[in-house]
Amino acid sequence: MKYKLEWEFKSKGIETILFSSDFLDGELALQAAEDLEKSGKAGGIFFIDEIGTSWSIKEMRKLLAEVEEEPHDLTVYFDGGFDRDSNKAGLGAIIYFKQGKKKYRLRANEVFDELETNNEAEYAALYFALTILEDMGVRNMSCEFTGDSQVVLKQLEGEWPCYEETLNRWLDRIENKIKELGLHPKYHPVGRKENKEADKLATQALQGKMINSKMQIL
Repeated sequence: MKYKLEWEFKSKGIETILFSSDFLDGELALQAAEDLEKSGKAGGIFFIDEIGTSWSIKEMRKLLAEVEEEPHDLTVYFDGGFDRDSNKAGLGAIIYFKQGKKKYRLRANEVFDELETNNEAEYAALYFALTILEDMGVRNMSCEFTGDSQVVLKQLEGEWPCYEETLNRWLDRIENKIKELGLHPKYHPVGRKENKEADKLATQALQGKMINSKMQIL
């Protein structure tokens, strides 16, 4: 989650001026607020998160201390591969996140049976990633979902309509899970080269090479 600072600038002989910052990472926003507070010329300092909730400096310190121990700063890459001969899909998901002061990468894949199209495999891959987030205990967080399927991401954003009943069912499942976890999603379409790690995991799943690993990023 990112936060925008709002504060009042006070100086002798001029009217109070309201200032607002760009959206910043929580720790940077808090540091800036504390520096403003020390200057003696800023008052009414508040933080506004991406969904419009307002926080005081005291509340922000407590919030960041709590968030620090949970998985946060989440970026999810997903991809689905489809084998027409077997009607099986290989699902790949990579999750980058922070916990404490450390950064991690989690990689996992899975085989899913009885699908009909590659688009359906892409939806299944995103749903698979959501189940991993659920197992990690992720709740009430911002999360960026990155993939090379324009169809999936644009339909989830509501920019493109979905006319297929099967895909609509997947849309409902995904949206319900996002709501259940209290996630605040952002959707980021990329080219296949930028999604090659997730693509490789999906291919390996179809080859019977199952992967579930977590490593610290130094």
